[in-house]
Amino acid sequence: MIQRSSPGRWRALIVLIATFAAAPSWAARVSVQMSGLDGVLRDAALVALELQQYTNRDVSPAQARRLYRRAEDQIAGALEPYGYYNVKVEGELKAEGGNFVAELRVQRGEPVRVTDVEIDIDGETQGIRAIDQARGAFAPRRNQPLDHAQYERSKAAIHAALFGAGFLDAKLAEHRVAVTRAANTATIHLRWEVGERYRFGDVHFEGGQFPNAFMERYIPWDASDYYAQDELLRFQQQLIDANYFSVAQVQPDTEKAADGVVPIAVMLAPAKRTVYTGGVFVGTDTGPGIRGGIERRWVNDRGHKLKFETMLAQRLKTLSSLYQIPLPGRDNHSYNFGATYRDENTDTSESKTLRLTANDSRMWHGWLRTIGINFLTGDFKVAEEKGTTTLLYPEISYSKKRADDLQFPRRGWSLTLAARAGSSALLSDTNFAQVTADAKWIRGLGDNSRFIARGSLGYTQVDNFDRLPPELRFFAGGDRSIRGYAFQTVGPRREVAPDETPKVIGGEQLMVASAEYEYYFTPTWGAAAFIDAGDAFSGSNFDLKIGAGVGARWRSPVGLVRVDVGTPVGDKYASGVELHVIIGPDL
Repeated sequence: MIQRSSPGRWRALIVLIATFAAAPSWAARVSVQMSGLDGVLRDAALVALELQQYTNRDVSPAQARRLYRRAEDQIAGALEPYGYYNVKVEGELKAEGGNFVAELRVQRGEPVRVTDVEIDIDGETQGIRAIDQARGAFAPRRNQPLDHAQYERSKAAIHAALFGAGFLDAKLAEHRVAVTRAANTATIHLRWEVGERYRFGDVHFEGGQFPNAFMERYIPWDASDYYAQDELLRFQQQLIDANYFSVAQVQPDTEKAADGVVPIAVMLAPAKRTVYTGGVFVGTDTGPGIRGGIERRWVNDRGHKLKFETMLAQRLKTLSSLYQIPLPGRDNHSYNFGATYRDENTDTSESKTLRLTANDSRMWHGWLRTIGINFLTGDFKVAEEKGTTTLLYPEISYSKKRADDLQFPRRGWSLTLAARAGSSALLSDTNFAQVTADAKWIRGLGDNSRFIARGSLGYTQVDNFDRLPPELRFFAGGDRSIRGYAFQTVGPRREVAPDETPKVIGGEQLMVASAEYEYYFTPTWGAAAFIDAGDAFSGSNFDLKIGAGVGARWRSPVGLVRVDVGTPVGDKYASGVELHVIIGPDL
């Protein structure tokens, strides 16, 4: 006997078949249209919104409705870290052309404002600069909107300051942010238990090539000083600057800290002892050339250094040597002994001189101070007049630079001051005294531009100017001076016959200034416009020379490359275009 199915079973089967047949039509996409938010708030809301994840994924009608219902809570949760605790979301979910459009209108409301901030740090921390600064900079402050990211950064900054000042056991015992939604207010309460303040213990060196007695001279603190993170960083930087090591790591050995003393572990690895350098270069003032050198980073176990360098260019040839005796310590003290032979042949002058130098170099109140004595002798020819010179003179210089990035600073400056003097009573051919000042200032403008200002001043008092070699006279013109003029072509000229061209002989004074604007179209390529002005002169015969032009900038792997084209402005005796090429850092 055949049993017939009931009508209800047939209807269920038909619905099931229809469901599978229609399944492909459920595949849809969701697009989100959000209003009421912009910037970081909009970005945070979209990241938290599950609906946004289905813009490129299939979703069924039931899924779309379920995700839409979650949207308000997800957006509200995303905005809470920014201080918005009373967020309202309105909108609708529309079906359009087989897909869904979620329209969301966000009313973020007023942000929660902080009414009270209580920071409790036990122990004797008042008066410690880093801790006071971190505490004073805490944000959000009273009456400011509550921002959880600011709160976390400020909390971490105080804890880091405590650790950096020697409170190695400091712990955040209580941290509470209490929000009252009805009043749209919040209070912040933080409490640290700092424990004992540690002092510096023994310093253990491992992996270095020098005896401990030599290395200990680099330690910038005194025995039993309070631990300070800044001093550790300073110590590590001094080891890096010494150029003896390929690895120099300084860390507190907190696992062995006891009885208020923390030992310091220094991990070292020797650098390559002998370094050879060489390369090809092009300089507008010197012409094309090659340079090479050899450096012995340490000659003996006392860290003495030896370096030889040579440069062979079209208009300049040099050979120099330097022997350095470092005296490690807080002031980077060293004795330096050098010899340089210089053969220069420009359109203005020719000279062949030997310079012997001995000086004492050290850091002094943030400045690099160098005091020494120079012996300079040789032959020269300026404006077809030959001369010889022998000068023995002391010299002192101060230099300082600051930059946020030494390779390409957006905020930086440098200043060098120098003075030198010679006397005929002390082996010099003439009495003279000279002072110079060179400065440079760099500031970023927006994201893609920089402004650069530069200036040079010089003054000489001399009994017999003809006995001064070209390198102690002042000239202007060239890629580091007035770029509308060729190298050393600006300065006083020797009187000649009417049918002859007067030759530049150099001046006793110098005054040059420059202003430059750079704009970078890409991270590596940019253009520049500049104006330079000044003169090299003697007495009161100042004759302002102006050069202006444009240039290209390339941040190459070997440094910033500058290609400038300049021309004189308002000079009836000079015209034409000068090309200048410089490779190297700004400061």
